[in-house]
Amino acid sequence: MSDQETQPTYRITDLEADERPRERLARLGPQALSTAELIAILLRVGVPGENAVQVGQRLLKTFGGIAGLHRAAFEELVAQHGLGTAKTAQLKAAIELGRRLTIESPEERPVINGPADAAALIMYEMSAFEQEHLRVIHLNTRNRVLGMEDVYRGSLNASQVRVGEVFKSAIRRNAAAIIIAHNHPSGDPAPSPDDVAITRAFVQAGKLLDIGVLDHLVIGQGRYVSMKQRKLGFR
Repeated sequence: MSDQETQPTYRITDLEADERPRERLARLGPQALSTAELIAILLRVGVPGENAVQVGQRLLKTFGGIAGLHRAAFEELVAQHGLGTAKTAQLKAAIELGRRLTIESPEERPVINGPADAAALIMYEMSAFEQEHLRVIHLNTRNRVLGMEDVYRGSLNASQVRVGEVFKSAIRRNAAAIIIAHNHPSGDPAPSPDDVAITRAFVQAGKLLDIGVLDHLVIGQGRYVSMKQRKLGFR
């Protein structure tokens, strides 16, 4: 019999009562737990040599944090020691529920008061994309989010983007204003000359349609650039 076969599987219940993630969550609230502890609650059990919290820590280190787990393909996670199909599905489902929470119902939709609010709404998801996506955030007269829509996917440049497509959904939703965002898969959010040209075209079209273009965000890995703040494409 191998050493691995003789090693016990570590469970959350093997921890001291006051160190168990579920008990700490019930006592202190989920915000008091580390990301690894929250993952441990989903996993429930560890593997030989690692309890569930340690497995969570390993996954976060391997994939570069929760954003990396979000980006990772299902098959990549399944292949990790201690996961498998069921636990991977639970992780992916939990991450998706967190993403959907921000747009669950109209009265709970966020109000955008500045670039940081808009970036917080989309950066988690958009920084995980392996291709460029151009997304439009629709706002009402009070800057409350009405919805979001991806308009383009793939390598973007000024000649490819049809400005009318960007505003079509905004007109359909009767949006008073929009915020445009796209990601740089390289992780570097520095705006390109094409980004500036596209922004200028969006702003001009918005004036003609009486739909305000409040900003154009370029999303990188954990960072973003506000074209409005840098006065790139905005006058």
